[in-house]
Amino acid sequence: MEQDKKLGLFSRIRDGLAKTRDNIMGGVNEVFANFRVVDEELFEELEEALIMADMGVDTAVAVLDSVRQRVKLENVKDSDGVKAVLAEVISAMLVENSPAFEPKFPAVFLVIGVNGAGKTTTVGKLTKWYKSEGKQVLVAAADTFRAAAIDQLAVWCERADVTMIRQAENSDPAAVVFDAVSSAKAKGLDLLICDTAGRLHNKKNLMEELRKINKIVSTQFPDAHREVLLVLDATTGQNALQQAKLFSEVADITGIILTKLDGTTKGGMVVAIKNELDIPVRFVTVGEGIDDIQPFDAEMFARALFE
Repeated sequence: MEQDKKLGLFSRIRDGLAKTRDNIMGGVNEVFANFRVVDEELFEELEEALIMADMGVDTAVAVLDSVRQRVKLENVKDSDGVKAVLAEVISAMLVENSPAFEPKFPAVFLVIGVNGAGKTTTVGKLTKWYKSEGKQVLVAAADTFRAAAIDQLAVWCERADVTMIRQAENSDPAAVVFDAVSSAKAKGLDLLICDTAGRLHNKKNLMEELRKINKIVSTQFPDAHREVLLVLDATTGQNALQQAKLFSEVADITGIILTKLDGTTKGGMVVAIKNELDIPVRFVTVGEGIDDIQPFDAEMFARALFE
């Protein structure tokens, strides 16, 4: 049964990565088709292909440095050998220090991200995921400033059959979290998921808001395990990496949720996030339905990228 579940997850990830795989491997295969000799020009062309596949300059350079060393050390003489080494280097980069996400319960998840990244939708999917795992879940509608965000989240919570704590639009997000924490504690629930601010243009306000929310959780629910999960839109490629860098300046991000992975050629940015920020990807979404979310498995992702 567990094996069937894993095979199902792998096939969905593989299918979801079709556009990214075609983009990365299309560029790489084109380079190998034009080279018969393993030389510096080949490595430079490969580096450019990886940059074009949204891995970014720093990560592409790091990958090719490792490939050069391995090729020299192992005396690789043909392009097929170089291609195999490239796949192994990228896979190793993704898998390194990437244990499975197994939070302790009770837990509080603070979900952050810019408007438009799919944050509120992701909270709905996350809620359904943990409910289906047998957890008792409560949602706090603490993104109180975006028009219709609360109503949108209410629809998702209704579909997941989960209670949502809300206040009026433009109310204090920290007050919403306070009510939600009090309720989660009183009822002995497993998980509180907070849909928090989606603003980045005013970092000072965002930092202050998150500080207040964190203080409430620390004071009112000190025994709860806490995660700060950043939602990024995979279709924005390197822009998502820049967002992650900016958010990490104002929040102690513990994990990333990548949305719309099935609709993009830019999934190479997963490698860049791992290499440059070393923030683990915790979940990915590969569809628009409430069940279209799954835990990120670095080894599975790497396999799906190159198979």
